[in-house]
Amino acid sequence: MEPPAGPVLYQKLLLWDPSLGFEDDEEKETSELVAPDTRRPHDSLGRNKFGGLPGAWARLGAALLLLAVGFSLAARQLYTRGNPTGSLGSAAPRPGGHSHHPGVYHHGAIISPAATCSHLGRELLVAGGNVVDAGVGAALCLAVVHPHATGLGAMFWGLFYNSTSRTPTALTSGPAQTLGPGLGLPTALSTLHLLHTHFGRLPWPQLLVGPATLAREGFLVDAALAAALAARGTKGLCPLLCHADGTPLGPGARATNPKLAAVLLRAAVAPTPDLAGDALLSLLVRDLGLQGPPSGPTPALEPALQLAMPQGLLSTTPGPSAGPELLTVLEAALRSGGPSPDPCPVPLQAPVTPVGSVLATIDSSGSVLLLASSLNSSFGSGHLSPSTGVLLSNLVAKPTASAWACPLILHGSSDDTEADVLGLVASGTPAVARVMSHALLSHLAAPQTQAQPQHEQGPTPSTSVCGQGTLLQVAAQAEHAHVSSVPSSCCTFQGF
Repeated sequence: MEPPAGPVLYQKLLLWDPSLGFEDDEEKETSELVAPDTRRPHDSLGRNKFGGLPGAWARLGAALLLLAVGFSLAARQLYTRGNPTGSLGSAAPRPGGHSHHPGVYHHGAIISPAATCSHLGRELLVAGGNVVDAGVGAALCLAVVHPHATGLGAMFWGLFYNSTSRTPTALTSGPAQTLGPGLGLPTALSTLHLLHTHFGRLPWPQLLVGPATLAREGFLVDAALAAALAARGTKGLCPLLCHADGTPLGPGARATNPKLAAVLLRAAVAPTPDLAGDALLSLLVRDLGLQGPPSGPTPALEPALQLAMPQGLLSTTPGPSAGPELLTVLEAALRSGGPSPDPCPVPLQAPVTPVGSVLATIDSSGSVLLLASSLNSSFGSGHLSPSTGVLLSNLVAKPTASAWACPLILHGSSDDTEADVLGLVASGTPAVARVMSHALLSHLAAPQTQAQPQHEQGPTPSTSVCGQGTLLQVAAQAEHAHVSSVPSSCCTFQGF
């Protein structure tokens, strides 16, 4: 059954825990202004401000948002200038001396491979957004700062669990389509917009102005992007990611992508998402000298695949992702009753170049969004569109095209309102289904580890994901949001 077309409301996200009190009335007033009451109608002043105005006023509104978000991101970039890998997250003491270990938050959290994008996602949460707003905004940010792993040319898969309705929904990009010989049809904008239209809360332009600011004003090359550049070389990527002499940018160097910024801003003010997608495709077709794409992208929201088990319900994405394979592996392991299988039976001789990106957002009520995206190889096809700044994928129609995607959520049944929620998502390994199975079974075998400090435990006993890739874990437990990753140094978490 197709998901409802209307927006979904979550529990109110406050800046401070009401039980802790406020130091003064001024603090309380500020909290209410920054995190508005979500029980108001969805078509609030913020959304009407953009959705119903003519193009000129919409562009003015987007420009004002661009300025505001630009200041925030500029401050974040200056803070991380001396450390391009960014902070792993923090848990500052709360009013009254109440604090948590890093990775544990009262209201909501996000974890992603880029410090700047985790910060942007947190800011969207604090501004009154939900996990979908934070995840989509961070995904668009990663499309700018991590072009080796994701981008507007990437294919996206997602899994969203709504704690209010207690239903899981899968996000798919539709069948892989070819734009040109060896080039995949871009689907990111239409796919992420579809997700936001059904489940987001903030105005769509507010999610794009931050990434557009980074693309226009510049972003710092982090260690992950620098390593991918050094491994691949800069052929086809200049001048975007090169010095004047053609050498690749290193950690801490500043890169800009003004053409991509223009695409994002055009998508922010387009009257309909179809027009934004058509404008991007028309520019790509012109760059490639093609007659036109066979058809536009066909993203969809579908019921998640589910597997019942004693601890709750497992949900994942349908085929052609690796979700069905994941459930098959889990069913076999559960029937055998033995130890979880080794996810890496044959050690790899060398790390594999990352082919995708993952992120996860969660709130303390248990709503979760897991997103996985891929260009199919490092920097995709290596074809940089001069008119759009978009790197096209080489993710063409093949039976194994989406074998990298299988986000997983463990949650209670529809009548179990007090159950904890666990989310897992991995990338960068061909054995992703086995890795996910191993992580889940390890978690179920030792649930007491959740009571340990987050910096002392992770989702699996392993210290790596088959020597490559990343594994993210998010959980809602005891009215708190928990985030962690394997390896612990791969990703940055932010929350409040």
